[in-house]
Parts: sequence; structure tokens; C-alpha cells
Amino acid sequence: MSAFVELQKQHHWLQKLVGEWTYEGEALSGPGKPAEKFHGTETVRALGGAWVVCEGQGEMPGSGTASSLLTLGYDTKQQRFVGTWVGSMMDRLWVYDEGFLDAAGKTLTLGAEGPDFEVEGKTAKYRDVIEFKSDDHRTLSAWVLGKDGQWASFMTTHYRRR
Repeated sequence: MSAFVELQKQHHWLQKLVGEWTYEGEALSGPGKPAEKFHGTETVRALGGAWVVCEGQGEMPGSGTASSLLTLGYDTKQQRFVGTWVGSMMDRLWVYDEGFLDAAGKTLTLGAEGPDFEVEGKTAKYRDVIEFKSDDHRTLSAWVLGKDGQWASFMTTHYRRR
């Protein structure tokens, strides 16, 4: 058994993220409150051909200046995208354990479980959706599964290549 991965088309797809980006977005801050705007920069580098590491710096809704680190890869045995996310504004390691690419190859959907921001001590299911609008423009939308069984978007970010 080889310890080295044979790169698949999914690994090559991740390499589209590599580069220098600026971002701007909006996030809901609570019921009846206006959306908060934020902005910053992101540097994405390859870690071999199988992984990408995304380092963000900028303003975060409700947190002021923050840093974040996202890792993404493709698990050939499980046949799904996987990864992690951490941010300087929280003490939670988010684990993406169920990621898939749409048939058109434009949209990556990542699933995770994390703290329920409405009910202390509970968890909720989340989805982050990365969509390429062009080679130099992508979006990230964040969704939470509501108690009604419907997915609700709470944040949208636009990334533009520098």
C-alpha cells in the first residue's frame, strides 16, 4: 500500500483556489438586526497537489479584526472533500467531513457540525458552499439547518483574485 495519493480531478479542482484574493461580504447578526458587512484578504497556497491552505485576515462580523485558516483536500478512499476551519475569534475546530462537487464542477458543498448559535450547549448542521463565478471570482455562502428542516443562508462572501 502506497502512502502517496494518486491525484484525482477533485485535487486539481482545489488548485483553482490557489492565489491572492480580496473579499467582501455580509452576515446576518440576529433576528431583526441589519446584516453586517466585512472585508479582508486571503492567501491560498498548495500543500503538495492534494491539499490547499487558505489564510484569511480581515474584519469579521461581531469580532473586529480576525484571522482564519481553512484546509481542504479530497479523501480518495471516502470519495469526498474534507477539511478544517479555525478562526481567532472562536475556540472551535470546525471539521468538514462531507464535501462534494456538483456535476458542472463549479460548486463545492462542505458539511460540518458546530455550535448552535441560538441554543447554548446544542449543536447544528452547517453547509459552506464555494461557487466559482469565473476563474477570478468566487463566492462562499454559509448555511445552517433550521429546526424546521430547511437550510437558511446567514452569510455570503465574494472573493476576487488580486
